[in-house]
Amino acid sequence: MNSLITQINENAAGISIPGIRVFANKVNLLPDGINLTIGEPDFPTPEPIKQAAVAAITNNLTGYSHNAGLLSLRKSVSRHFHQSYGFAYDPEHEILITNGASSGIDAALRTILREGDEVILPAPIYSGYDPVIRLAGGVPVYLDTSDTGFKPDPVRLEALVTLRTKAVILNYPSNPTGATLDRDTTDRLADVLSRHDLFVISDEIYSENVYSGPHISLASYPSLRNQLILIHGLSKSHSMTGWRVGFVLAPRFLTEQILKVHMSNSICASLPSQYAAIEALETCRDIPKEMNKAYIRRRDYAHRRLTEMGLDVELPTGAFYLFPSITRTRLGSWEFAEKLLDSQHVAVVPGGSFTSYGEGFIRISYATSMDTLVKGLDRMETFLHELQP
Repeated sequence: MNSLITQINENAAGISIPGIRVFANKVNLLPDGINLTIGEPDFPTPEPIKQAAVAAITNNLTGYSHNAGLLSLRKSVSRHFHQSYGFAYDPEHEILITNGASSGIDAALRTILREGDEVILPAPIYSGYDPVIRLAGGVPVYLDTSDTGFKPDPVRLEALVTLRTKAVILNYPSNPTGATLDRDTTDRLADVLSRHDLFVISDEIYSENVYSGPHISLASYPSLRNQLILIHGLSKSHSMTGWRVGFVLAPRFLTEQILKVHMSNSICASLPSQYAAIEALETCRDIPKEMNKAYIRRRDYAHRRLTEMGLDVELPTGAFYLFPSITRTRLGSWEFAEKLLDSQHVAVVPGGSFTSYGEGFIRISYATSMDTLVKGLDRMETFLHELQP
């Protein structure tokens, strides 16, 4: 073994490839594989958005922007959130454009965390938070939501707050469960969080993908204003995953610090992508609503099929994931996913990938064509029949 392996940062050595990518990579090697793992819209990026990027490239707008992003884009972001959700952020000093929402989360965490700081997360939760918390020296602390409809109980959350708690991360609509927060729950969460001297990172990347009632943003609570970091972007809402455009909205004192971390890592977001993002926010506001019509049809179909297969599954009210229980099969979530892939060439994500509180579940993405969904669920039904004694 190369002796230098022992010199690698322990935090980096301690993280692993998430289950989402493990199974996505495996199924991609199968010619007839059905991939129900990735949370990536199957719709093409809308034409006006693509043309805006083409125009930027044609006009040689391919260099660096301001480290915080084009001011014109930051103004578009500010208008969007004010018009859609009723709160306002100063585009000059309180908005930062990043290379996707993931880059914004990483920059925010590296800005606020010190070695040993605790970060509370409701679980099961997206597997991308744990690694960046640990890389920044933080310690994830999980709040079990598996028995509360996958929604954080404010009383339980407050009980986890210690002198070492630096931040709480909330991700609603939720990946992997599709749960959303109602007004009463959000009010009670805001009340608890505002009583404590900690940061709140609210990842609302799926806020445009809500199917029951309006999305209630934590950024709409004045009591949280000075402690809130809002994470957002266009990957999910406008089918722009590969364009890598994310937004960080925070009070000025925080944005100034996050900007320094962001610019030290990536300088700025891609300039053609920023011009495409302006087009998305200014002229393609209704695109998410059109996509949601298809998501609702797929969700309802998949929910019905899973229920008919005898799997317990909540009807998700946001994002584009189903999180059915597979406990009746008596298989662990990783074993279930491995056997399903081997037997039927269908890839799903083990619930255990989303912390131990996701064990006993699998995640299915319906951000794919109806044809793919039908074939995948047909094969899953065959697999479940094969499991029966």
